[in-house]
Amino acid sequence: MATFSAVTRQHILQAIAEYDERGAEDFLGVHGFEPSTGHQLRHEGRSYDSKAILGVAHGYATGRVAPPDEFHGGMTAAAALLRKQGFEVAEAARRAPARPARPRTTSTATPPRTSVRRPAVEDRPLPICPTCSMALPGTGACDTCG
Repeated sequence: MATFSAVTRQHILQAIAEYDERGAEDFLGVHGFEPSTGHQLRHEGRSYDSKAILGVAHGYATGRVAPPDEFHGGMTAAAALLRKQGFEVAEAARRAPARPARPRTTSTATPPRTSVRRPAVEDRPLPICPTCSMALPGTGACDTCG
């Protein structure tokens, strides 16, 4: 299972930039993700597949993209982590199962739930291994070089 403790706001922004550069279909295909029908990350007026963005951000943080089957806690945990980094995550509106038609008296459509945007935690520059230029984990010792 992937742990996302090394993922910072900067890693998420890098994944968003790659998503914008490649386009949704290429981004998802290259990294092995299916289009999400659940939570959507919202940033600067655009929507992104939150699970794919977080998985690729994990790759920027650790050098290994977290595949979809390694998300412990599912979409709720992914959304919570993105919100903690100051991003807005909205639950996509789900279609209700087909029901027999019945007369309606009033329309009370509810908009999709959105998160409350919190100020981002100040990003600190990541320590980088001087030998292989990979981001160092919390231990401070490079996993590749030792």
